[in-house]
Amino acid sequence: MLFFENSTRTRVSFEQACNYLGYRVVNFAGSGSSMNKGESLKDTILTLKHELLEAVVMRHKASGSAQLGQGYFGGPLINAGDGQHEHPTQALGDALTVLERKGRLDGLKIAIVGDVMHSRVARSNSWMFSKMGSEVRFVGPRTLMPSSMAMLPGEVFYDLRTGISGADVVMCLRLQKERMTDGRLSSMGEYRRLYQVNRQTLKWAADDAIVMHPGPMNRGVELDDLTADGPDSVILDQVSNGVFVRMAALKWLFDGEETNS
Repeated sequence: MLFFENSTRTRVSFEQACNYLGYRVVNFAGSGSSMNKGESLKDTILTLKHELLEAVVMRHKASGSAQLGQGYFGGPLINAGDGQHEHPTQALGDALTVLERKGRLDGLKIAIVGDVMHSRVARSNSWMFSKMGSEVRFVGPRTLMPSSMAMLPGEVFYDLRTGISGADVVMCLRLQKERMTDGRLSSMGEYRRLYQVNRQTLKWAADDAIVMHPGPMNRGVELDDLTADGPDSVILDQVSNGVFVRMAALKWLFDGEETNS
C-alpha cells in the first residue's frame, strides 16, 4: 500500500479487500520513508520490487505516476488515484452502486457536479458511464472546467438547474481546496448558492434520482446535511461497494482468466 496522499476510504477498503482475500499487506507512507531524505519515486519502487512484494496499490499526487511506477515495478500495480488523472476503482464502485439501485446503466442520465478540473473521479466516472451507455453531463462553474473538456465524453453545463434537469444520478464532487492555488473560485458562499445540491435543487432531477459523492464531503457546501443523509443518498453504499470492487480487481490481477465472477 504505497500512499503518498492522505486517504481514508480508498486505503482502508484496499486493506479490507486484501484481508478478505487472505493477502498480506505492507503499508508504506511517503512521509515516514526515505523519500523524505530525497529518494526518488523510481528508486523507492525498485526497492519495493527487490524486497519481493508481489503487487503495489499506489496513490500519488502526480498525474501519470501509476503508469510510471508500473514500468519500474514490472508486476501488478493498481492505480488508487494519480493526481488529476484517474481513479479507476472508484469508478467501478460507483457503477456498481448505480447498477444496484437502477438495475441498468444504459440510457441513464448522469450529472457530475462541481470541481471537474481537479477531479480524477470525474474523469474515471465519465469514461466508465459513457462506455456503459449512459449520458454524462458535467455541471459546474466555468472556471472549474478543464480547458480540454472536448477530450472527455460528456456535455458541459454551467447552470445547475439545466445540468441536473431529469438526471437519474447526481454525483457531487468535493471542492478540492488543497489543489486550488490560482483563485479559480471567488468564494465558498457563491459556490454554495449556485451549485449546492439540496432538497430544493434536487427537485430539478428525476423523481427517483439518487445522490452520490466520492468523499470526503464538505458538508454544507457540495451537499446539505438533509440530502447527504437522506433516503436518496447512496454515499455509504459507494463506500461498501468500494471494498467489493477492489476485491474483484485484486482477484483478477492474481488469477486473471481463472476468475469467473
